[in-house]
This record gives sequence, C-alpha cells and structure tokens, in this order.
Amino acid sequence: MNFPLITDPSFYFVAIPAVLLLGVSKSGFGAGFGSLAVPLMALAVTVPQAAAILMPVLLLMDLLGMAAFRKNFDRRLLMFLLPCSLVGLVIGALLFKWLDSRVVAGMVGVFTLVFLAQRLLFPPRADSAPPPRWVGALLTVTSGFTSFVAHAGGPPLNAYVIPMRLSPAVFTGTLAFLFFFVNLAKWVPYAWLGLLDLRNMATSLALLPFAPLGVWLGVYIAKRIEPRLFYRLIYAGMLLTGCKLVWDAVAIT
Repeated sequence: MNFPLITDPSFYFVAIPAVLLLGVSKSGFGAGFGSLAVPLMALAVTVPQAAAILMPVLLLMDLLGMAAFRKNFDRRLLMFLLPCSLVGLVIGALLFKWLDSRVVAGMVGVFTLVFLAQRLLFPPRADSAPPPRWVGALLTVTSGFTSFVAHAGGPPLNAYVIPMRLSPAVFTGTLAFLFFFVNLAKWVPYAWLGLLDLRNMATSLALLPFAPLGVWLGVYIAKRIEPRLFYRLIYAGMLLTGCKLVWDAVAIT
C-alpha cells in the first residue's frame, strides 16, 4: 500500500521554507512574518490544502512556544483576546464553506499585500498610544478570521498589542498561549470542511521535523544576522507571493 504523501518536489521546494519561516516567526524573531507561510505554500497547492497541512505543524510550534514562555504571559489580556479571536474563527469557518478556492487565494494575497503596505508605510512604533478597546476587539476578531483562513492572525493582532509596550517575553508568551487555543479550536471546523484527510496529514508529518528547526533557526539568526537584510528578503517574498495569489484569483482561465 502506497503512503498517501505529496511527492511533487516543487511542493517541498516551497513548503519547507514556509515551515522554517513559520518557526522563525514563532521564536519571536520576525514576528508576524509567519503569515507568509500559507501564501508561499499556495504557489504549489490550494490555500485550503496548505492551511490544513500546516495544522499539526502549528500545534507542535505552539506547544514549544508555551513551554518556553509558560511564566511570561498577561492573563488579563489573554482573557480579552481569546473570545474575540474565537468569534473571528467562527466567521471564517462559516464563510470558508461557501468560498471558492480562487476567492480564498485572492483574499490571502490581498491580506499579504495589505500587511506589507502597513509594515512599510506605517511601521509600528513603541511609543504609540494603544488603540481603544473596541478597536482592539475588532482587530482581534479580524485576527481570528485571517488565522482561520490562512493562519495569518498575527498582523491585525500586532496592530493592537504592540503599542501596549509589553516586554518581549510577555508579548511573545501571551501570543503563544492565544494562538495555541485558537489553533486548537480550528481542528473541529477544519474536519467539518473535510480538510484533515489522510494525504494532508501524512504530508504534514513529513514536514513536522522542520518545525523545531525553524524555531531554533529564528533564535540563531536573531543573534547573528543583520535584521534589515532579513526583513528586506521577507518583504520581497511577500510582494511576489501576494501578487501571484491575487493574479491567480483574477486571471481568466
């Protein structure tokens, strides 16, 4: 019996860097750029399949993150963010059922380009005043939605949390706990949508060893590589993948 694994080399050419980039983001270095993982994988498979394949990978990374920051998180902030995120997750699950895969790809492409524009034109400042609570709720609901559609919950959430001036450890720890519960809650609707099939899960297992490697790589490059060069490469990758996904969504076949 053949193991139902994706064997196309072009898939792994983009999937392995996507998992490594996700791990780098989870380590606290390049936070938010894990949002590029699904758009990058979507160059080889559909957006829903890419999101499904990453589910076990995310679970392992979340467990590693919680273990590393188990004493560094803001419980009160977490209790505010979690319900709002779950509302966005429910909205994403209900809409995902009725959206064409090309529409989803286009949405992910637009999210990628909007995030890129936001980072370049309006970079977050540590001395900015925190947004009002109602804005935070709206951004967190949006985070839950984008997290469900493309595991891209970081950008809208960062816009709310970064101005709070949390310490790096508390910031990373709070988001690690939040996305553990959010990603755990995705398993039921993903199964309901029929995305957790044997082929996707077998492929995920093949990628799983790269998850801790990505986290370690994030710690390593944070100490040794010039951040400006790293971010320029990520920006270029976001621009190319975002444009490719939007083009795929609007191109007439």
